Amino acid sequence: MAATSIIKDLATRARLAARELANSSNAQRNQILENISSELEKNSHLIIEANQLDMEAAKKSGMNQSLQDRLLLTEARIKSMANAAKNITKLPDPLNKVLVERTLENGLHLLQKSVPFGVVGMVYEARPNVTVDAAVILIKSGNAALLRGSSSAEHSNKILIEVMRKGFAGTSISPEVIQLVPSDDRGTVTALLKASRFVDLVIPRGSAQLIRTVVDEATVPTIETGAGVCHVYVDKSADFDKAISILINSKCDRPSVCNAAETLLVDKQISDRFLPLALKALTDANVIINVDSESKLVADKLGIQTKLASNDSWSTEYGTLEINIAQVDGVMGAIDHIAKYGTKHTEAIVAQDDLAISAFTTLNDCAAVMVNASTRFTDGEQMGFGAEIGISNQKMHARGPMGLEQMTTTTWIVSGNGQIRN
Repeated sequence: MAATSIIKDLATRARLAARELANSSNAQRNQILENISSELEKNSHLIIEANQLDMEAAKKSGMNQSLQDRLLLTEARIKSMANAAKNITKLPDPLNKVLVERTLENGLHLLQKSVPFGVVGMVYEARPNVTVDAAVILIKSGNAALLRGSSSAEHSNKILIEVMRKGFAGTSISPEVIQLVPSDDRGTVTALLKASRFVDLVIPRGSAQLIRTVVDEATVPTIETGAGVCHVYVDKSADFDKAISILINSKCDRPSVCNAAETLLVDKQISDRFLPLALKALTDANVIINVDSESKLVADKLGIQTKLASNDSWSTEYGTLEINIAQVDGVMGAIDHIAKYGTKHTEAIVAQDDLAISAFTTLNDCAAVMVNASTRFTDGEQMGFGAEIGISNQKMHARGPMGLEQMTTTTWIVSGNGQIRN
């Protein structure tokens, strides 16, 4: 079957099932999520077995360590996905919220309420956890999911869909609301992006190249999730112990994800005192360090191995244990650097000076600003959204971690008593 026909068939079945889902109660949708959570834990051994097939193929193909980390599923990660599904049941129902209600002089009653998008497509790379995160958020928000992962996660995604579909047993909702788009044909991506009469929204999640391709080629509306060239700025007023802890956590906790820090910016007024501490901590953590010329002199005096950063270094999302270091002229210097090289994702400041904090939070054009906290907190689960479907760098209705509310749109209901327009 041609890719276009495959997508039309999947989307048609998904839309029919989505009608049942949109008309279901919050309790019914929560029951499905509870069931999915239970099935994930019960079938963890099957999920890990399938994931190992993908991991073996990834290693043979020479996939880099960053992508291998994103691909890997462990007992702990499966447990985390199961918990996320369960936690979403505790969140308020995002559907049928009354946003505006008023009666006009002519007696017409206006009500605006939240409703599902309908059929939402996801295009993502080597991250089987997205299969679960996207599915459970879309189910709770009343949407059907067309999930197109990468071929590198083919076995993992297939078993995850099979396991989650078991969660619909005994309910009145069809499992057809979750559809796995075949990943063995690249044409299915293009077909999904152009299925404007069948798919209501497409969200890409992955590399900058993937996101750019989706945004450029799609005729279906898209919400752009962005690359994360995130910065940690250490102000002259910073507590050094906090700064080191935040730096190492931001870079090293999980370097493959988009909210990991890629650049450390240091106020020149404290560089002679803070840089030696930062360089040693990063070296002890086995981080490759790229530096500007001023910081290179400091590192060389200490006998710490660094590389001189290139022009491209400052705009690179490494996704590995690698970082840039630059000295800047205070908070305004940091803001200027971020404006030039950042991706409007997450920026962190470590400072005690209220004026510096105010300037940093006001003038940085990004989805999230962390004040004396790690960049790693830009995350749906960490911020209380349950799970997330992605992190948007756009300025549309969804910006930052996208949870339940961002997966709804609105409908106006106008009620009258025979009124006609003159």
